[in-house]
Amino acid sequence: MNLQLKNASIKAIFSTIPQRIISLESEVNKLYNGDYKKYERIKKSIGLDKRYIADSKTTTLDLCLHSARALLDSAIITKDSLDAIIFVTQTPDFLQPSNAHILHGRLELKMTCACFDLNAGCSGYVYGLFMAYSLLQNGAKQVLLCVGDTISKIVDPLDSNTAPLFGDAGSATLISYDENAKNSFFTLHSLGSGFEYLIFPNSGFRLDSREKFLYMNGAEVFNFSIDKEPKAIKEILEFANRDINSIDYIFFHQANAYIISNIARRLNLPIHKAPSQSVSKYGNTSSASIPLAICDKLGARDQNLNSTLQVILSGFGVGLSWASALLELEQETIISQPLIYKEQ
Repeated sequence: MNLQLKNASIKAIFSTIPQRIISLESEVNKLYNGDYKKYERIKKSIGLDKRYIADSKTTTLDLCLHSARALLDSAIITKDSLDAIIFVTQTPDFLQPSNAHILHGRLELKMTCACFDLNAGCSGYVYGLFMAYSLLQNGAKQVLLCVGDTISKIVDPLDSNTAPLFGDAGSATLISYDENAKNSFFTLHSLGSGFEYLIFPNSGFRLDSREKFLYMNGAEVFNFSIDKEPKAIKEILEFANRDINSIDYIFFHQANAYIISNIARRLNLPIHKAPSQSVSKYGNTSSASIPLAICDKLGARDQNLNSTLQVILSGFGVGLSWASALLELEQETIISQPLIYKEQ
């Protein structure tokens, strides 16, 4: 589905990571049987180094709440002006009620504020933006989008394919009605036949597997990513009638540096326009990876952007799904450096 939406813009982005840092080097014995050559190869090729992991008491809701409170303290709005909360996560506090409603209570928002969760992972930030922009097309004025995951809680700590890859993070983005905003463009795709390539078995009510942890078919996910993503970027550029040279940055889902570099090469995109440093600093943070990458690259405390930027945001993965947005980050947009959540 391709859609052009108007009268909406991102006004602020905040991201939060937990306190605990785990380095890949510290796990060489546990994950790679002491093979330092393998560790160095993985660090160089895939870009893995460190990741931030939530403790047993800290949830995605806590990280996103921390981001939301910082955003409300910094953005020029009152909490009573919020018309909706969209919470995107695959690691909620409960199956019911939704994280959005719990967040509504923690923030003490007005009763006319709509709340709902969206179950989405790697492409979830773009899907959440699409939902927020759609609400603003239909009467809403201020939408708070919270996106995050604590995937570390569902991976096998001894699985060398997944354990060193995933970190935890939560974000909050303010999207506002803006008559002066330039049009934004969205493309959304699904390939449900590949759902088993990235899955958390026994996490719902279809109990047909003995698996207790997240399963990822790395080869299939890699092939899917480098096949679909270059086409997706070309598609949204054509849809928006833009040239790739006019784009300041493409913020991909931070799956790993190797995937991002492969996608950039297929697009003849200078690698500095496709930031991937976030992976080595924070790991793959699932739905939060795009806002975290933006905050890591562009964030500054108590400052706005130096200039208006033309960006593409593109997520891909679990579902299988992929989604892209071409939009402006205005000079007045508040983008914070990543914040640290102080665990209780």
